[in-house]
Order: sequence, then C-alpha cells, then structure tokens
Amino acid sequence: MSSKSPSLAYTVYNILVPLWPNAGSALAYRSCFELLVAVILSAQCTDEQVNSVTPALFTAYPDAESLSRASIADVETLVHATGFFRAKAANIVSTAGKIMRDYGGTVPDTIEELVTLPGVGRKTANLVVSVCYGKPGIVVDTHVLRTARRLGLAPTDDPSRSERLIGAMLPQSMWTAFSYALNRHGKFVCTARKPSCQTCPLALVCPSAQDFIGR
Repeated sequence: MSSKSPSLAYTVYNILVPLWPNAGSALAYRSCFELLVAVILSAQCTDEQVNSVTPALFTAYPDAESLSRASIADVETLVHATGFFRAKAANIVSTAGKIMRDYGGTVPDTIEELVTLPGVGRKTANLVVSVCYGKPGIVVDTHVLRTARRLGLAPTDDPSRSERLIGAMLPQSMWTAFSYALNRHGKFVCTARKPSCQTCPLALVCPSAQDFIGR
C-alpha cells in the first residue's frame, strides 16, 4: 500500500458518499433472514434477477424454520433463474437448518458466525452485519473490487485482500458508507467495459482514468 493511499481513500469517500447518501443493498427483503438468503442467491447473478424470484420463494418459505424443512427439489425450481441453482438451493436450505439448530432461528450478528453458514462468504457476512445490525462492514463485490483496483486503493483481484487494504485506510465508522458508495460508482459509472471517465467525479485522482479516456 502506498503512502498516499489513505489520503486518497478519504478523498474518494468525501466525493462519493455525498453522491450516494442512501446507498444500501439493492436486494428486496423484509427481514434479516430474507436478506441473507437473497445475498446467497446473488452470487454470479444480478440483484434484479434475484429480486424477480425471491417473492415466490419467500411466500412459500418465509422464515428459517419453513425453509429448513423444504424439499431441495422444490427450492431448485423456485431459484432456477438465478443460476447455479442446485448449489444455491442446497446452501439456503442447509443455512436455514443451521440457523435453527445453532442460533434459535435468528440470523447471527457477527461475521465470524455468519461465514460458518453454507454459501456465506465475507461479502455476504459484511453485508448482513452492516445492513441488519448496523455494524461496520466492507462489502467487496465485483463492482467494489474493480473500482478499488482502478483507483489504486486496492491493487488486487482478491476480495479478501481488497477488504483488508480498504479497512486499513479508513476508520471503521466509514467502512459501510464507503463500500456502498464505491459499489454504486462501479455499477453505474466505473463500469467493467466502458467506464464513464470523462464525466467521472474521481477522474482527477484516478490513475486509470487517462488510460480509458485515451481509448
């Protein structure tokens, strides 16, 4: 990490967070359990696609108890459109079962406990603790990973390393808002194929901007 990275992180925070002041999860949910399941389903799938299938899923299985008793074949049918449906169906049914057995039907509120659930990695765990429990979280999805790399904040393709690098640059009180604002910036401005560098509010501090502008 370069010596200028912390000051760059503060600059990015001060520019982006006011532009996305209410950035949170784009997934539709009514409870922490629904959010957890939706995030598991969002792997390699858009939030919009997940939101199109979860109403029927949560009508059939509204809580951990009902989903823990579900037929995996039935769940596969309901989540088919999200891709990797067999693994996802097995994971959410198993996760529901573990929540019932180990946590009394309540979604755990620590990253350490959440990552023990089937299909739950650090991205999912950080999202759940930050959205549901108001705890600091750095949610490194593909948009955050790409944008942080292009900005030189976290020059890595490893989400866990990116999380550690970002976390070392900012106080915990800034983690959640920073990662959500970076997500929206990556989704709508610093896109994978054609980033909008010419109109990007970070262009002057981004080491990658000139490369794209010159193309």
